[in-house]
Amino acid sequence: MHEGAQPSLHWTLVPFASLSAAELYQVLRLRSEVFVVEQACAYLDPDGMDLASGAFHLSGRDGTGELLAYCRLLPAGLAFELPSIGRVVIAPLARGHGLAHRLMEEALARCARLWPGSALMLGAQQHLSRFYAAHGFAEVSPMYLEDGIPHVEMRRPPPR
Repeated sequence: MHEGAQPSLHWTLVPFASLSAAELYQVLRLRSEVFVVEQACAYLDPDGMDLASGAFHLSGRDGTGELLAYCRLLPAGLAFELPSIGRVVIAPLARGHGLAHRLMEEALARCARLWPGSALMLGAQQHLSRFYAAHGFAEVSPMYLEDGIPHVEMRRPPPR
């Protein structure tokens, strides 16, 4: 990716069973690269929620098929009492181009179609709470440690 380039992404939203082995490998590799290696946090990323009924995987790939943006969308009752967005990640080589905002916009649009009229939740690393606030989320819990990293729960009210 060239400096200053705004990548064109192709978005896909699929349940776990529709991920090919190669796509699943790319997702788990990117999540491990960022959440385990980059953040120096040893934890078990495949937590069972990826393959749960009603869970969806949102991927943004460039023209070559490289995974640059990813998150998972979980139904109510899985991670939180409300539907939620999690495992939000941008490939290190693609940062600084506004992809995180594009990913959240895409995730919110997909959530609105999957769970119309519903509020949403997420567990945010505390230092990213302003980023999520820009997308309508507000902190609803005190800071807590998850795998040694400060987090806060955030809620987005239902659309009007």
